[in-house]
Amino acid sequence: MKLESLCVYCGSSVGSEPQFMAAAEGFGRLMAAAGVRLVYGGGGVGLMGGLARSVLAGGGQVTGIIPKFLTEVEVQLDDVSELIVTDSMHERKQLMFERAQAFVALPGGIGTLEETVEMLTWAQLGRHSYPIVIVNLNGFWDPLIELLDHIIEAGFARSDIRRIYSVVDRIEDILPRIEAAL
Repeated sequence: MKLESLCVYCGSSVGSEPQFMAAAEGFGRLMAAAGVRLVYGGGGVGLMGGLARSVLAGGGQVTGIIPKFLTEVEVQLDDVSELIVTDSMHERKQLMFERAQAFVALPGGIGTLEETVEMLTWAQLGRHSYPIVIVNLNGFWDPLIELLDHIIEAGFARSDIRRIYSVVDRIEDILPRIEAAL
């Protein structure tokens, strides 16, 4: 199966390290070059905005899905190929799920964490078998990876949950990892 659309979770802020924005923009260029549609939260600021603008600048397609109450906070990006404004976060997340074949977590905040963990949960419960890739730039996600290991060691999850996600350290490894899993 060819990867056609990818949901990327990432921060609506730029973060503390310039490497994060450079990675988001670089990954956007890789997605555009590969002809993979970006499905994302619809914001025009932070890593989200940088990623989306980079995909668009490379000639790629972008679907932004944003709840109405965030259209001013996250400053929706109107230049996207397709913009969907939802009534709730739940509707936003469901549409993002329905329109993607895989999920990627770049650095981000609590929202990025929550959306990533939700996809991990849905995979564990058998609701989907799409690839989930955690992009551990400069060790950003080390605490999450350690927490997942701790949950296994404490007996609250089986060790086979590790099969539902992959961890990569470089943006260049994301698309090959997903394509190998499809």
